[in-house]
Amino acid sequence: MPQHPTRRAVALAAVLLAAMPAMAQDRPTLYFSAIPDDDETKLEARFGKVADHLEERLGVPVQYVPVKDYAASVTAFRNDQIQLAWFGGLSGVQARRLVPGSQAIAQGVEDQSFVTYFIAHESTGITEPEGDAFPEGIEGLSFTFGSQGSTSGRLMPEYHLRRLFEEAPEEIFSDVGFSGDHGQTLRLVASGAYDLGALNYSVFDAAVAEGAPEVETARVIWRTPPYPDYNWTIRGDVDERWGEGFTKRVQRALIELEDPQILESFPRTAFIEAENDLYLPIERIAKQLDLID
Repeated sequence: MPQHPTRRAVALAAVLLAAMPAMAQDRPTLYFSAIPDDDETKLEARFGKVADHLEERLGVPVQYVPVKDYAASVTAFRNDQIQLAWFGGLSGVQARRLVPGSQAIAQGVEDQSFVTYFIAHESTGITEPEGDAFPEGIEGLSFTFGSQGSTSGRLMPEYHLRRLFEEAPEEIFSDVGFSGDHGQTLRLVASGAYDLGALNYSVFDAAVAEGAPEVETARVIWRTPPYPDYNWTIRGDVDERWGEGFTKRVQRALIELEDPQILESFPRTAFIEAENDLYLPIERIAKQLDLID
């Protein structure tokens, strides 16, 4: 009865084919997050598309996990609630110090030479001087940083204020605040709630490009020298869970991301390779400001 083996083979093949989706779904989910440096709705749209791209390229379930603040993103990485994150320069340094073996694997082309804008409400009368000169007349005004853990919204602007004035921000300004994110910094200064603020240059430039009303009353008065900033950082133990070479596969998937809508939402022109040593200047400054041990 030669037909019996054939029937058994067909039946076995059918069982295996039916089981394949379930087997794929049994693979561990790669969870990732990002520092909440902008409005939550924008972040959800941006990173939902990134999750889809990574899932397609890696062949494993990928899920974006929103976090409430910069510190929460570092904590989630430390606690293995996420294995991959889009960090700022400072939060990336903090996370990698807490999880030995973690690596910065990619950065935006623009992140090689990132810049912070100092902005002022038009009522201050302060304008941007020519060259590299710092504007006069900021002492005694109110000032807001972004998040306390932000590289472009706190670390670098505070570093330059201390360098230029040889005083802490609290001694330079009448009031010092922390807005929480770059978009909120722009809104607070544009409304006059604060006279001055410091924010990620790309957020301000995007507002200009979109014709946002905030740029009608908030103007750029100084630009910091460039520094390394945002990066994709991955935990050092992912190869043990998803197989040898998984870190390289994630890196390649990010670097080969070419969807113009996704890149524009960051905004970045492309992602390129990164490594931990690129962020040693950020680590050094963070130690100077006692933000890390």
